[in-house]
Amino acid sequence: MPGLSISFPAYNERENIGAAIEAAVHVASHLADDYEVIVVDDGSVDDTAGVVREYAERYPQVRLVQHEVNQGYGAAVFDGLEAGTKEWAFFTDSDLQFVMDELENLWALREEADLVIGYRAPRRDPFIRKLNGFGWTWLTNVLFGYVSRDVDCAFKLMSREVVDTVAPHVASRGATLSAEFLVRAKRMGFTSKEVPVTHLPRVAGSQTGANLNVILRAFWEMFLFRINMWRKAS
Repeated sequence: MPGLSISFPAYNERENIGAAIEAAVHVASHLADDYEVIVVDDGSVDDTAGVVREYAERYPQVRLVQHEVNQGYGAAVFDGLEAGTKEWAFFTDSDLQFVMDELENLWALREEADLVIGYRAPRRDPFIRKLNGFGWTWLTNVLFGYVSRDVDCAFKLMSREVVDTVAPHVASRGATLSAEFLVRAKRMGFTSKEVPVTHLPRVAGSQTGANLNVILRAFWEMFLFRINMWRKAS
């Protein structure tokens, strides 16, 4: 069986990260003999890092990557993927809104595609976040051609070849990272499959995706990415 890297971006997820690690270890141990669980603490001001260190003492497969200051969601996802060492890389959020056991459904398709990506069916978020997510996916598919029905769904499995080939070209480190990564992967010839995944309401911690600064940064990064692609095509 190929090895598996599971990574979590985490910002102030002290209440959730322990359960997320436990779920990841449980699933990974059933799917792969060789696995690792990486948590990227993106400058949390709570004790997220301390909880991860406790679990790392219990499970040698758990590793902590720490940002001294908050760099943004995309930066945490990117560094988690880059920190992995196994043949397949998977990332999801640490807020417990996904069912980790469903990674098995993606894992079963790894020989059929280079990327296996989830879409929330349905998405269990407040109306405004669902509206923003729909608009963002629509905008991505209009600007770059179809890449996914749920661009920002944080339940993605990809081969290490995809990470090593695509990541060096990805400039976004905010919320645009997933969109840029998928667009570049498609244009580089990598294949993908989409799988419905369960999405749950958040019960602990707080979301940052609706923050105005996060939204403005996302649109700015999308603008720069679109301009950059046009320049390369000309």
